[in-house]
Parts: sequence; C-alpha cells; structure tokens
Amino acid sequence: MGARAQYVVVENGTWQRYYSHWAANRVAADLLPGPAAATRCFRANREIDQWLDDVWCEGAALVDHDRRVLLWFAHVGDWADHLAVRAVLALTWPGWDVRFAHDGLGDLTHHLGLGRDLTRSPCWFEIFEPVGFPYTEYAESSSVVSVRLPDGSVRAWGSDWEPVENLAGGPGVIDLVVASPPTPALTDMPEGGVHFDPQARTVSLWAVRTVAGIHDWPLPRWENWTLDFRGDDHTQQAGLLPADFPFPRPPLTPALRSLADGLGTPPPDNGPLLARVAAESGPDGTTPAVNPTALVPHEPADPAPAELTLLRRALDTLIAEAETH
Repeated sequence: MGARAQYVVVENGTWQRYYSHWAANRVAADLLPGPAAATRCFRANREIDQWLDDVWCEGAALVDHDRRVLLWFAHVGDWADHLAVRAVLALTWPGWDVRFAHDGLGDLTHHLGLGRDLTRSPCWFEIFEPVGFPYTEYAESSSVVSVRLPDGSVRAWGSDWEPVENLAGGPGVIDLVVASPPTPALTDMPEGGVHFDPQARTVSLWAVRTVAGIHDWPLPRWENWTLDFRGDDHTQQAGLLPADFPFPRPPLTPALRSLADGLGTPPPDNGPLLARVAAESGPDGTTPAVNPTALVPHEPADPAPAELTLLRRALDTLIAEAETH
C-alpha cells in the first residue's frame, strides 16, 4: 500500500538515495519551487541504501547539482497537467537541464553510470500475441495509433493501451489496427501516440508518461525497425493525422491555476488511519501484516517564503501567457 517515491541527490561527486512511502503523487509539487527547495525536501526523507524497482516506484527524482541536471517522473494527471508542470519547471530551474525520465528508474541509474537494468528482472518487458486491437468501453483513449498505408495516406485510431503497450505485440499489431473499424474522434488529448510506417519500417512514439524500456530498442520482434522517440512532443504525429481525426487543443490555463491553488497544501497524514488498521485483528484472529514505513507520513520541508514568491510569480507569468493564446 502506498505511492512510493525515490529520490537521488548528487552533490560534490557523491550521491545519496532517499525514500518516501506516500510521496509519488507529490514529486512534481515538491520540485516546483526549484532546486534548493527540492533538495531540502528530499533530504528530509529517510536515507536508504537500495533501489526500488519499476513495479513499486511510482515517482522519482534525481537532482544532480554537479551537472545541473534534473530527471524526474510521476503521473501528474492528463496531458495539460504534464505540460503545465514542465512549463513551471522551465522557469523555476533556470540553467538546469530538466528532463522527464521516460525510462523510469532506468534513466536515473543510467545517469549515474549504473546501466538501465539495475532495477529490472531479466525479460521484464512483457510481450503478447495480438488477437485484436483494443478499443473497448473507455470514454477516452489512452493513446493514438496512426499508420501510413501503402497508398501514402494516413489513418488513425484511438487505443485503450498505454503508448508503449502498442509495441508489445510486435509488428503483427499493425494489420489488426488497419483491419479495425474507425474509432470516435478524440475529445481530449491522449497520454501518448504511436505512428507506424511499414514501408519505411519506422516507429515514432511520444508520451507524457513513462514508457519504460523505450531505450532498449529494438524491443522484442522489432528487429530491423527504426525508432523515432519524440519524448513528450506530440507535434510530429499531429502533423500526420488525417483532417477528420485531429488532436484536441485543450487550454493550459486550468492546469496552471490548479498548480497555483495547490501551493502550500500539506500532504495527507495517513499515519493515524493506518495505525488503527494495523492494531485491529485480521480475519479469524490473524494479525495483519503492515509495512512499517507505511506508518510514516510524507513530511516535506516547506519552501522558503522567497522560493514560494518566485514560484507564484512564475505561475502568474505562465497563466497570463496562456490566457492570451
């Protein structure tokens, strides 16, 4: 239970790891006030000597003061929420190379020179035999799949799969996509997209969430195909989509205002609730097993007043710009 987060702070040639059981959904919020505030916040957590893995780690950040690099990942909401966070970080981390860690913990361990497989078991990337293309009961698509057909035209479909899951079935999924019926036009931006060009044997992918394994190309069954990984930039696929299947253009103002409204909001204290649950008897007198770290709430170090002032100024600037477009 919990939304586990891992932090790494690099400074003066050394690095330390820290852990919070509840903070994965606060990684972005703790980064917004800038490098000094984020570093204090992360160092206020428990130092550990091990790595989480990609299953249990739902958010992470690496703050490298020596090279002025920030790597981070967390699920912050939809497309607009992700872009709003990225826009704020660009202002509050001036002079830093700020990157979303699409490969999850693999990006963090790679940055430290430890490779990308340290937190993953062998053959961890799950593949399957595709039997159909996934558009089912969901109101909104998780991703968009587009295909360049032999006549040069492009068709597109909404997909219930996450962006990288569209690759787990290998190239065989392309025929299933092309044979599937049209899907409804998008009403909201998806979390990513994949474009297949069978004639050129290229795959283009973008996402505003982690796509773990994307740097291990070729993924299984994609040998002799070229990957064009676009990070979180959707514009290349947007330019390929047919006129009757465009990406929506949701405004960023609500997402930016939500960030501004959340400033200073403390994390929920789950400790007392879990302590009561742990004290109760389980079924037939059994004793429930509770991870001790689950009873320790996330208590970030508060940003200094000057840091909050700069953050509010950055948000005001971005909101004003968004309202003029």
